[in-house]
Amino acid sequence: MSKPLGVGMIGYRFMGKAHSHAYRDAGFYFNLTRPLAMRAICGRNEEAVAAAAQRWGWESYETDWRRLLERNDIDIIDVSSPGNTHYEIVMAAAKAGKHIICEKPLANTLAEGEEMLAAVKAAGVKHMVAFNVRRIPAVALAKQWISEGLLGDIYLFRGTYLQDFIVDPEFPLVWRLQKDMAGSGPLGDLAAHTIDLAHYLVGDISEVCGITKTFITERPLAEAMDDGLGATGKSGAKGKVDVEDAAMFMAHFSNGALGSFEATRFATGNSNANCIEINGSKGAIKWSIERLNEIQLYLRSDAEGQRGWRTVLVSEDAHPYIKAYWPAGHFIGWEHSFIHEIYDFAEAIANDTSVQPSFVDGVKCQAVIEAVQNSANAKQWVDVKKIKA
Repeated sequence: MSKPLGVGMIGYRFMGKAHSHAYRDAGFYFNLTRPLAMRAICGRNEEAVAAAAQRWGWESYETDWRRLLERNDIDIIDVSSPGNTHYEIVMAAAKAGKHIICEKPLANTLAEGEEMLAAVKAAGVKHMVAFNVRRIPAVALAKQWISEGLLGDIYLFRGTYLQDFIVDPEFPLVWRLQKDMAGSGPLGDLAAHTIDLAHYLVGDISEVCGITKTFITERPLAEAMDDGLGATGKSGAKGKVDVEDAAMFMAHFSNGALGSFEATRFATGNSNANCIEINGSKGAIKWSIERLNEIQLYLRSDAEGQRGWRTVLVSEDAHPYIKAYWPAGHFIGWEHSFIHEIYDFAEAIANDTSVQPSFVDGVKCQAVIEAVQNSANAKQWVDVKKIKA
């Protein structure tokens, strides 16, 4: 048997759970060149991280992420902690020669992201940003169709990512609402996914014009913060919300296409509406994460009088990733996208091949986020910094 790839993961809340499931099940569905060994999970709260380790199948736990870098049995560092921790961990992990998968957004600033990219390049380690939506089979199928020219020349991209979980003004001031920890609001939390999909499916974004808005500027302080979305209790005092609550922007793509983007956590009635539509000279597609096993396709080549949107059920062996699972018509879920990214990352390490989305893609996304922020502040169109691969 090939030597296992040892994994050390930092973070044990929302993304920690999703990634743990992926490490546990990747080898169940896919034939891994090197098996994955869940060596250690890390978090600051010893009681909580110990419970997570036991529940999710980790061999051990640590309360200081630096210990993971010292361990010879760990090859991969998985950064699933809040955004303000990414830079320090990634820089140290690269220096230690560890392969790195990092949750999105890669960094809280473009300058940090560029330094992180330079560090992993210099270290010669494999690197990936965990834009899991790319690896939902329907999205991967859309990429295949576009690459094959099925939609023709791409004219328009529109993407929305709408949630409503902070509409209540009494929702506490969690880390995602604090700029020093999160870097931005829904721009980094939600629109980052849409920006990456736009880059993946259409091409690089060259120029943006955006607006942002904070609807509730103060929120109750939580008595205790943890490593995830949640908080426990309220202190009675309030603190400042210094990230945007909503962001919208228009975009020019380098290839001439136009784009529109919207992201907010104030879209009442929407729990997790991540949707895209792409229109081309020969056809168009629509996709929503709320029906993630389906993609809608329109083709102008259909006979006149028969044209219309068709729904393709993405469950056939011929579709991306599906062959590893069930017979046609038996569906997979959102959590399987993490299995796919972990599988692809592990195979890239084992076979010394390239993998995307890499830190290059993460920095490109951060460049768009920063350009939107600058545009909203200046109230004008702003060029997006070009990032070299």
